Amino acid sequence: MTHSARFDLTGQLALVTGASRGIGAALARGLAEAGADVVLAARSHEALEEVAAQVRALGRVATVLVLDVSDSISIDALFSQLAARGLAPTILVNNAGTEQVSPSLAVTESLWDRIVDTNLKGAFFVAQGFARLLAGRPGSIVNLCSLSSEVGIPTAAAYTSSKSGLAGMTRALAAEWAHLGIRVNGLGPGYFETEMTAGFYADSGWRSAMLARLPMRRFGELDDLVGATVFLAAPASAYVTGQVLYVDGGYLASI
Repeated sequence: MTHSARFDLTGQLALVTGASRGIGAALARGLAEAGADVVLAARSHEALEEVAAQVRALGRVATVLVLDVSDSISIDALFSQLAARGLAPTILVNNAGTEQVSPSLAVTESLWDRIVDTNLKGAFFVAQGFARLLAGRPGSIVNLCSLSSEVGIPTAAAYTSSKSGLAGMTRALAAEWAHLGIRVNGLGPGYFETEMTAGFYADSGWRSAMLARLPMRRFGELDDLVGATVFLAAPASAYVTGQVLYVDGGYLASI
């Protein structure tokens, strides 16, 4: 196999959740650039169509399906639609997620459930549906983990719990599904500015303090995540499973 072929996703179909904006949209475009056709799934059909147009401009096929990962009925409907259309993804990027900072003493049950149901429970049942749809074919799952999969972050107990759980789930599924030919890995972004995190980056004091803690002295750009995702999805990582690859500018190495 040539070097380029190891990273070639031509002929593969990738399902990306939370694909309407931010990291999900960037990864969908990156997978398309590597040759994959893409199923884009999120709650906003209109926003998904904008990303779909970008994927099609790259010469790839884009399919738009509405999905709320916190709703098991919505997840079941997604996989029913894929089966009905004869679409069989071989790559899953489990990206959909949510966050809301709150002092732990103020966290309510509804806030906890909304974050954990989206980031952890939803990711599990999407992975389960994907594995069932593979029906014995090999595949690759990339779960979007976080620095909080490794370190505690004040005022983010629910989010940290969900992302720590997601890293554990990644390892468990990797061990269980390896004999099926399904690889399960995690991608752990460091500090990236997205619509969900924009509030932090608007604070100049926070920006300065955080930059001082990053060995590379810059925040991540969304394109920084694309190469790592393509690697985890492609033949180049054929013997890699159960790992979380952190793309963090050296943050974890320096603490």
